Amino acid sequence: MAADVSRPSTSSRATDRPEDASPFALGLLLRRAHWRAAAVMEEALRPLGVELRHFAVLIELVNHGPTVQRDLAAATGSDKAGIMRVVDDLERKGLAVRKTVPGDRRVRAVEITPQGLELFDAAHVAAGPQAERLVAELGPGESEQLTALLTRVAHPADDEA
Repeated sequence: MAADVSRPSTSSRATDRPEDASPFALGLLLRRAHWRAAAVMEEALRPLGVELRHFAVLIELVNHGPTVQRDLAAATGSDKAGIMRVVDDLERKGLAVRKTVPGDRRVRAVEITPQGLELFDAAHVAAGPQAERLVAELGPGESEQLTALLTRVAHPADDEA
C-alpha cells in the first residue's frame, strides 16, 4: 500500500522537451544532444572499422602520448574491464600497442601506432560532413557560439587549478 504523500505540481516534472522549466532540463537536453552527436560520429567512424569508444582512447593517446590503462579508463569514463576490451580491439587492429613501463614490469602503457595515427587523421576527414550535418539547423555563427558555451560548461574555470 502506497503512503499518502502529496505530489508536487506536474509543471516542474523533468522532460527534455523545449521550454521545460525543470532544473533537470539542461542536463536532459545535453544528454539527448550527446546521443545524437555520438550516433552521427559513429556513422563517420563505421567505415573505418572503429567505434566511438575506440576513438576516445586514440584521442587520449594522441593528446598525452603513451598512457597506462587505468588513466585511459579514467579519461574516457570506462571501467577496467571495458578499457581492456577497447585496448585489446585496438591492438588486434594494429592501432595501438601495450608496452611495459620502465621500472614496473606489471604496468603497461598503451601507445598509438603509425597505423593508429593514420586512422585518427582519416577519422577527422570522414567526420567533417557529419559534423556539418549535426549543426545544419543552426544559423550563422551559432555553431561557434554553441561550441564556446559547451566548452565553458564542460571545462569550468575553477577546474583548471
